[in-house]
Formats: sequence, C-alpha cells, structure tokens
Amino acid sequence: MWFNYVLESAILANVLAQIIKVPLRLITKKEWRPTLVLSTGGMPSSHSAFVAALATAVAFINGIDSTAFAISFCFASVVIYDAMGIRRHAGQHAKMLNQLLDDLMKTGNLSVFQDETYQKRFKELLGHEPLETFCGTLFGIFVAVIYGIMAGVI
Repeated sequence: MWFNYVLESAILANVLAQIIKVPLRLITKKEWRPTLVLSTGGMPSSHSAFVAALATAVAFINGIDSTAFAISFCFASVVIYDAMGIRRHAGQHAKMLNQLLDDLMKTGNLSVFQDETYQKRFKELLGHEPLETFCGTLFGIFVAVIYGIMAGVI
C-alpha cells in the first residue's frame, strides 16, 4: 500500500476495468479497439467499478455502520444509476441523431447539411447496459477485497 487503501482500491479498480475492456471486446466481438482504454461505456463499467471499490474499501476500514460508508454507498448508487440510466439514454439519442444525419445526407438535397457544422458526429458510447454496470460493480468489489488482502488491510 502506498498511502491510502481506499483511494488506491478505487483507482486500481477503475484502471483495471478500463484496461480489461480491450481484451473483452476482442473476445466477444472479434474487434481490436485499444482506444477503449480511454473511452466511456463498454464492459465492464469502470465508473461502477470505481465507486464499488471505494464503498467496499470504506466498509472494510470504517465499517458498514459508519457515516463514511453511508456517504460512499449513496455516492456509488447515484453514479451507477447515472451510468446505466441517463448516460445510456444520452448515448442512444446520439446514435439516433447520427443515423438521422446520415439518412438526411443520403436521401435529401439539404444544402444546410453540407456545412461542416452539421457533419460532426455525436459520441454514441456514453453509458452502460445494466449488465455492464453489474459486472463493473462486482469487479470493483473484487478488486477492493483482493487488494485489501494483498495490502494486509483485511
């Protein structure tokens, strides 16, 4: 342990979740996308892993009856809900808008869309499916427990 088991667990879970997205994508979709390491969305949810590891580590250090755990649990709940709710829907909207732009460019003589301002694509991979957040949450808990055992905190 370098300086703070709770913070280190959260950061480690986040980084590992981002890294693991690349081989998982290769295995499941036969697609090599190393840029996933720096992107949002995908399996597993690094946001969920981050906050789940945080809450788990706080539970080990301060106990589940502590105010610190209550705060971290509520924070984790909001982040996970946002990742699979609001951000996922924003990604779905972006996908639909991108498709609409493509269809308009193919079928219509809409000179306004020739302007490069209207040709910018929206980022579609913003949020997570419920399974991705669930796996991210389990991954974060796992990282916090394993790291805690290795660091001698647990």
